[in-house]
Amino acid sequence: MSFWDGLRRGRAAQFESGSAATNAIALTKRHPVVSLNRQGAATGNLRVNLSWRMRTSDIEGRSRQSGLLRHPFKMFKPDVVQAHTQGVVNVDLDIGCLYELTDGAKGVVQPLGSFFGNLNAPPYVKLSGDDRFGAPSGETIYVNLDHRESIKRLLVFVYIYDQTPAFDRTHAKVTLYPSNGPRIEIELDERAPQARSCAVFSLENVKGELTVRREVKFVYGFQAELDRLFGWGLQWGRGYKSK
Repeated sequence: MSFWDGLRRGRAAQFESGSAATNAIALTKRHPVVSLNRQGAATGNLRVNLSWRMRTSDIEGRSRQSGLLRHPFKMFKPDVVQAHTQGVVNVDLDIGCLYELTDGAKGVVQPLGSFFGNLNAPPYVKLSGDDRFGAPSGETIYVNLDHRESIKRLLVFVYIYDQTPAFDRTHAKVTLYPSNGPRIEIELDERAPQARSCAVFSLENVKGELTVRREVKFVYGFQAELDRLFGWGLQWGRGYKSK
């Protein structure tokens, strides 16, 4: 969303459209919903990517401040942005998806339990793999919208697997890449230092119209707590990743 878009008073407060400057839609508290149908993006594969990097202050710490005293001209050099690794912070962000199909089937796609899903058969949602080290490419979920008539609702979430909560130390972002039109970006920019999970966005099929809604709700538990919050009704147990 461009700066001037934010100043326009006459726009609808609920739906947001893409910015010509960045070819992106930023879903925010003020503009939380976008219609894929209105973007001409309700078909093909929807790619959902999770990426994150460390905050610059956590990477450089006080060394940069002391370095500026000795080398004042460094203040004119841009900060180097680094993707996080296990050596920087002990955190493993994972992406997952709760699904409910129109025939009543419910379940989850996630690395825990190796529930990687299927793109061309129910649930028409597939996780590409598990990135445990914060690579720049992150983790990706694909949704086959050519079978949208079989999808009732989805909830994409991010969680920290079995390690120190650190949402407040990362610049985490989920980006949707539809088959057509601008990408959709959702920043996990709220302060929730002790949270272990975050419901990022929901996708609902209402009479054939696919709408994406920003949720960004942090919880201190895991998938079971997200389930209760959004009324999925699944049974949960302790899960582990394969080594």
